[in-house]
Amino acid sequence: MTSRVLAGFVLFAALLVPATEARADVSRGTPTVNLAVTGSATADTTTGGGQAASAADGNAATAWCPAGPSGTITVDLKRARALSGFGVTLLGDVPAAVTIATATAPGRFRVVRGGAHADAGAPVWFAAAGSARWVRLSVTGDAGRTPCVGELRALGHGPPIIVGDDLSFAVQEAAAGVTYTDRGRVAPPERILAGHGAGYVRLRLWVNPPAGYSDLPSVLAMARRAKAAGMRLLLDPHYSDFWADPQTQSTPQAWAGQDLPALARTVRGYTRDVLDRLRAQGTPADMLQLGNEIRNGMLWPAGSVDWTADTGWDALGTLLRAAADGARDARGPTPRLVAHFDQGGDNAWSRSFYDHLVAQRVPFDVIGLSYYPFWHGTLSDLRANLNDLAVRYDRDVAVVETQYGWTLDNGDRLGNFLWQASQLVPGYPASPGGQLAFLSDLLSTVAAVPDHHGAGVFYWAPEWVPGVGWAPGEGTPNDNLTLFDFQGRALSSVDFADPLRATR
Repeated sequence: MTSRVLAGFVLFAALLVPATEARADVSRGTPTVNLAVTGSATADTTTGGGQAASAADGNAATAWCPAGPSGTITVDLKRARALSGFGVTLLGDVPAAVTIATATAPGRFRVVRGGAHADAGAPVWFAAAGSARWVRLSVTGDAGRTPCVGELRALGHGPPIIVGDDLSFAVQEAAAGVTYTDRGRVAPPERILAGHGAGYVRLRLWVNPPAGYSDLPSVLAMARRAKAAGMRLLLDPHYSDFWADPQTQSTPQAWAGQDLPALARTVRGYTRDVLDRLRAQGTPADMLQLGNEIRNGMLWPAGSVDWTADTGWDALGTLLRAAADGARDARGPTPRLVAHFDQGGDNAWSRSFYDHLVAQRVPFDVIGLSYYPFWHGTLSDLRANLNDLAVRYDRDVAVVETQYGWTLDNGDRLGNFLWQASQLVPGYPASPGGQLAFLSDLLSTVAAVPDHHGAGVFYWAPEWVPGVGWAPGEGTPNDNLTLFDFQGRALSSVDFADPLRATR
């Protein structure tokens, strides 16, 4: 079916896709998020750079600047909200004095933070509990210069949402002798992260990987650790012996030579058996990905997709339906099914992909996206895509992979994905504080998705510190994208579910 036909077919077809009988997700917490994202902003001057809305859009890379050295911006939260504090990021190179005032009645503002000083480019946070409908930020630039506000954050509890972490390297890191600490206390990474608001762990599963990597015994062991820490499980089978992503979707060697019908039967039985093993040890999967970053298909060559020719969707649909059938065959309630696409900031491409899945009658409950800002566009791009997909398909949306850098330094001899300042997002420096602000804004973006369809955010490989390579004998290209430093010490960014915690 062509993309043109799919565009008209999708709304009808969406009604035909069977839903899974998933149990209620009780591990969504109520993290502290930026409630200003769903408000409306106005400014006392309009001749400066940017619109007022740019200072309250969940993206510190966009800014409002007053016409002169001083100005005021006001955010209407639409109704009185309980607030726990505020955050401010000044964009550009002009520091400023900042004053924050709130009101519950029109025009009746009360200063809650006055005379504070904010450096340009470095996020600052202010704890101040109270109730308000309107939040006003006044700025005065140093030395008579004009400051620019990248983001004003009014922090409070939003709707329930998942905070999760992909801890697929944790078992290997333990075997390598890596230890993790939080303010000097030694603890496993899952317990440190759970103590800072995480309620889910995501685990990668390979069929027959190199020794020590994410095979079924490793997943079973880590699932037990996660349950002991009070966390639920998102299982991520790659249906491959090693890394599966848009560039590589190799069929497991043990499954090689099977035609499409045989592969579908194998996928169905494998999925059922893995889920049964997890349930048998008391760690059932609450969510299940139907493959990993399957933009170009899975189980190549049988399940490959050719975007140019618009072919391969029937084969991919066959394999995804088989995986879903395996989930239903397994004992106990069916986990929530996640369809995973990697281009989180590209709405047109995302629409085309999910239109094809709907046309193939693939059952899925959650749209799962990868979003790495140095590859996948701006936070504004992500927000527009999440909001559109949630409404278009009437499904929950989640960011199931994301990372940002806490330094540009390298912890081992292998080059990193993020290594130069030109890759950074304005308003989010390569520091633990910049990483914290990015993740808080990302979580707030997901929490603000219409109709409470924002399912959650999973941070990818927060524990992958130097010591375990992406392949045997190699290093890690992600060691400056973790939530722990090179020595395994927790960074302040572990608190992205409550960025005010460090101020208490």
